[in-house]
Amino acid sequence: MDRRSDIIRFGVDGWHARFADGFDEEGVARVADALGLLWAREAPGATAYVGYDTRHGSADLAGLVAGILAARGLEVVVSDCVCPTPAVAWSCAHDERAVGAVVLTASARSCEYGGMLVRGADGGPASRAFLDDVEQAIPAVATDERGPYETRDLVSSYLGALLALVDRELIAAAHPKVVVDAMYGAGTSHLARLLGEAGCEVVEIHVERREDFGGIHPEPQDPWADACEQAVVAHGAQLGLLLDGDGDRASVVDERGVIIPARTLAPLVMGQLVEGHGMSGRVVMTLTCSACVMRQAERLGCDVSVVPVGFPRIYRELLEGDALMGVEEYGGISVPSHLNERDGLLVCLLAVECLCRADDKMSGVVASLSESIGSMRYARRDVRLDPAVGQAFRNVLPGLNPSNLAGRQPVEVSHADGLRLQFDDGSWALVRPSRMGSAVRVYAEAPTERERDLLLGAACDLVRRAP
Repeated sequence: MDRRSDIIRFGVDGWHARFADGFDEEGVARVADALGLLWAREAPGATAYVGYDTRHGSADLAGLVAGILAARGLEVVVSDCVCPTPAVAWSCAHDERAVGAVVLTASARSCEYGGMLVRGADGGPASRAFLDDVEQAIPAVATDERGPYETRDLVSSYLGALLALVDRELIAAAHPKVVVDAMYGAGTSHLARLLGEAGCEVVEIHVERREDFGGIHPEPQDPWADACEQAVVAHGAQLGLLLDGDGDRASVVDERGVIIPARTLAPLVMGQLVEGHGMSGRVVMTLTCSACVMRQAERLGCDVSVVPVGFPRIYRELLEGDALMGVEEYGGISVPSHLNERDGLLVCLLAVECLCRADDKMSGVVASLSESIGSMRYARRDVRLDPAVGQAFRNVLPGLNPSNLAGRQPVEVSHADGLRLQFDDGSWALVRPSRMGSAVRVYAEAPTERERDLLLGAACDLVRRAP
């Protein structure tokens, strides 16, 4: 056996690896066998869902996983087509007999990667304890038994549920022209179908099957969003909408071809939920989210809970039952009244509804938001350290308590997840070691780019000097 595939380690939501470094049929079968054993032990005869994206071999690997889960005594349902992760999660969440789901996808990673996302019975992320148990249960060699499974449409009911959440008459009356770019990923054709049924005129790009993703990363941000930005201008569209590789995160492009940053998109969605739909509840955000999210929540009268980085931390708060939405720094948004999971297609649909309700250009909607909550400049850098130096930094980090940064005195210092310094004008800086490797993530946000860059540079210097 190739030694690279002997030991399989899970990240926050499953297993990801390069195809050239162990992500193959053998490894997938071993993980599926462990999942089947644990799920069958937890709920004998329960239903497990399996979905897949457009990556190399994903459909065949989904069939392999399904056969192994079925051999362990589970009822298994496999998507009959490429489908977004939220569609699989939604199907699982609406089946009382479901025990969990597996999606063959590496999300926004490049085409060199494969992945297996694991979801719980409610469609949300599996617990760390469960993933640890799966790791421990992975056999050296998977069973060669295969059982029968059902193939089913997991998309149509999910899209119908999304359409029921918005004002279709409003959207149809406005009939906006939108460019859809699912970035060759799992949302291809599905988001275009959703928006077409809602009443939009749709121009879809990157629709052909390209396992190499046409040389781009399926990550809805610049520079990978360039084609969508250009298409919006070329077609005279009011909006551009992008999805990442598995459809759980989205980005929006205004009519000028300018991508709307996550720090602005999340407050826009929040405003649509509260002011457009009359919803209420807590906003759960990671401490790396923009101050704009906090300001919008305060403006709308929503309580805020701030948690360490990682959607599983958000998810645990969503389970309390009183949350309006959960927000990640990179634009992942969950609306728990719909699903305890991020859903990029829902974000796109709400962005379209927001545009139609405002009866304005999207750039005007963004400008109005900035007038209400102000604007901030946000950035992140990674500082690469040698492994020994990285460990030394982790050791000294809990004791770091700088009296100033870039000549500014913090009003609050927190070690909840790394080191976070808050300043009196809403500016902040954060350093936190990556959970994978020896990189240190450095974040800063301030009202101007100059102030932000001064904080960012000083925080990077702090990391380099600390050990």
